[in-house]
Amino acid sequence: MGVERTLAILKPDAVQRNLVGEIIKRYEKEGFRIVAAKMLRADEKILKKHYPDTMASAVGQKSANAGDAEAKQDPTAFGFKVLKWLRDFMSSGPVVPMVLEGENVIQRAREVTGFTDPSQAKPGTIRGDLGQDSILKANHEKRPVKNLIHMSGNKEEAAAEISIWFKPEEIVRD
Repeated sequence: MGVERTLAILKPDAVQRNLVGEIIKRYEKEGFRIVAAKMLRADEKILKKHYPDTMASAVGQKSANAGDAEAKQDPTAFGFKVLKWLRDFMSSGPVVPMVLEGENVIQRAREVTGFTDPSQAKPGTIRGDLGQDSILKANHEKRPVKNLIHMSGNKEEAAAEISIWFKPEEIVRD
């Protein structure tokens, strides 16, 4: 695969629970290099770019797959609700976007992070060890799942997301 870059965003729940250092430590222990990082409050403009309306169907399908009855009826409509909850949550406190670099980092970072639904994440992963939420609980409470981290899913997504959160000059190059 070679050296790749991916985006990880430590969400407001990770920052509020003082888990930033622990999460970074786990990524560094895996041999990933942090080539960009910052703490900020995300505004609506950046969040609509990062979580565009075109994601509604996929987001709603995750809820349907988790067993949510309302999401099963119309995953796309439910996905729009989840996107609103997610954008509201992501703007509710500081986030820490960072660019990780390493061999096959996209796949490996997702493995270290763990499954999207913390209640289903394997022990030894970040979400499995530190997560305290589930998709079904979050949907019932009409909010996004608090799963600590957003992680890019593939090479194209990583490149697009990195460009939303970082200017080229903010990324270390050597």
